[in-house]
Amino acid sequence: MKTIADIAKMAGVSKSTVSRYLNGGSVSDTTKKKLERIISEQKYVPNTFAQSLKAKKTAMIGTIVPRLDSFAASQTMIGIDESLRSHGYQMLIASANQEIAREIEAIHNFARQKVAGIILMPAQITKEHISTFRDADLPLLLVGQQHPSFPSLIHEDYEAGRMMGEYVLNQGHRHILFLGVTERDIAVGMERKRGFQEALARHECRADYAETSFRMQDAMKTALHLLPQTEATVIVGATDNIALGLIKAAHQLGLRIPLDLSIAGFGGYDTTEIVTPALTTVTYNYLDIGKKAGEGIVQLVEEADWDLLTTSPVEISVRESVDKKKDTVYSITKETGSNEGT
Repeated sequence: MKTIADIAKMAGVSKSTVSRYLNGGSVSDTTKKKLERIISEQKYVPNTFAQSLKAKKTAMIGTIVPRLDSFAASQTMIGIDESLRSHGYQMLIASANQEIAREIEAIHNFARQKVAGIILMPAQITKEHISTFRDADLPLLLVGQQHPSFPSLIHEDYEAGRMMGEYVLNQGHRHILFLGVTERDIAVGMERKRGFQEALARHECRADYAETSFRMQDAMKTALHLLPQTEATVIVGATDNIALGLIKAAHQLGLRIPLDLSIAGFGGYDTTEIVTPALTTVTYNYLDIGKKAGEGIVQLVEEADWDLLTTSPVEISVRESVDKKKDTVYSITKETGSNEGT
């Protein structure tokens, strides 16, 4: 493969002249035409990563995601990539595996690679995050969480919780269980639950709250413990993965959905339409928020106006997993796991 030194030798110019030409700098028209011809003839492809280490500013955007096996993260990244490519930028991806230390490390690494800006999808914003943001001194966009000091792009999580609360109440359910996640996650753990609680607070009903992790297997294990003890007629998972874990546990315990137990979630993942019964959920437009994130970081990099807070709307998708409340309430006996009418 040809190098910059080879191209410079063929053109009879210095390496710095070739580098300046490749980076859009000023060269004479004669030299420009000569370099264009030689680069075309030799099929020379610049090493953009090596160039980025020398440049003061690159066309690369660092994107830090909580984990790679997340439907929400993958759809958001697709939207970001489409948007960035349309503006001539490239996306670099780092997975934090839901660890704050790895998020901080990724920010430092991207700063050393001289990315033009950073998109971060955090679970929470800590003092260490804020300190690192300021040290990096790069355009930054938060996605999924908000902070008053940094541009943020969020889903309407409070509205999503309120919407789901109103829906299960309208279906006649008055004994409700909400299976959430840690409140350290402001958007999912706190705002969704807060909207749900406030919808229920306006009605006479019994609401119980429990906590699990974001992972489907953990939600299933939690559900296997909770289901024999609850008399709730509907259980709402804070994410679709949690709801799918609930469905799996209910099947293992012999519960019929939605005849014996109604289940709902948040997210609108593709799998929620093909499970049986199809899951009632609040649908989030992750692809659209990714596209908005790409637009937003480009605006910030190019120092154009961008609102400090931008929101993405949600909508409820009514399917088959939530039923009207029956006169007979079913529960599971701890000893046998069988259904008994009460």
